Amino acid sequence: MSSEKSKILVVGATGHLGRHVVAASARLGHPTFALVRDTAPPNPAKAALLQSFRDGGVTLLKGDLADYGSLVSAAKHADVVISTVGVRQIADQTRLMDAIKEAGNIKRFVPSEFGLDADRTAAVEPIRSLIIDSKAAVRRAVEASGVPYTYAWTGYFFSYGLPGIGQVLAQSPPADNNAVVVLGDGDSKVSYVDEGDIGTYTVLAACDPRAENKTLYIKPPANTLSHNELLDLWEKKTGKKFERVHLDEDAVLKQIREDPVPFKSILLSIGHAVYIKREHEFEIDKSAGVDASELYPDVKYTTVDDYLNRLL
Repeated sequence: MSSEKSKILVVGATGHLGRHVVAASARLGHPTFALVRDTAPPNPAKAALLQSFRDGGVTLLKGDLADYGSLVSAAKHADVVISTVGVRQIADQTRLMDAIKEAGNIKRFVPSEFGLDADRTAAVEPIRSLIIDSKAAVRRAVEASGVPYTYAWTGYFFSYGLPGIGQVLAQSPPADNNAVVVLGDGDSKVSYVDEGDIGTYTVLAACDPRAENKTLYIKPPANTLSHNELLDLWEKKTGKKFERVHLDEDAVLKQIREDPVPFKSILLSIGHAVYIKREHEFEIDKSAGVDASELYPDVKYTTVDDYLNRLL
């Protein structure tokens, strides 16, 4: 299967990650289909994105997770379905799973995961009920369907974890004389990955029998480092030193409970799982998972060092 060019349908194609999966699929030579709500959207940025899909040879299919018939019709065009839907639509993937079963021709389904392991994480609220429980329910539906699957685990997306140099609530590097907030002791190992590389690894695995009915772990080796190591690297690049303010677990949990902005509580609950509970520190169970870097050693992924250079 890895040497064949599978027909790939991407659901959630215009989202933050979906556009990278579409681009990777087309670049790797697969006949690629993108499910979109509107093939001629009034929004100029969305229209430009869809035009870039067309220019890359991608076929646009009009449809929506709420329109079951459109899902069945779209699935019939493909061999592989990759879902990259956002948080609010995670649970709706059970409808997509039903459509895939009805279509009857799909050889692999990759549900929208790309984050904490739904079956392993001990993440606290609000992320648990908002995302984790829904992802776990989708996994059970996928496994019960009998359709071959691949789950994709990733560390922090570059665009979420690195703009603030590892600070969970910051989206830009620390200014001069500003303290840097570190969750926990700053020594837990954390994985970061470029969204374009997620797209590449996901498409490769979706067409690879070695990843069938397994979890694909996308953990580029050069991109696993502690928050302290990340800050050391940034200080070396900038020639500046930043005070590090450490928040212990109790302080983080208190902020999660009391922060009036729900989105911040979500980010903090993910940060708590990663930086304090050390959920990126694990050995891959080779009976249930595969390492993307080992399967595809020729992929030249973007490193944390590369990304930090862009911020200078």
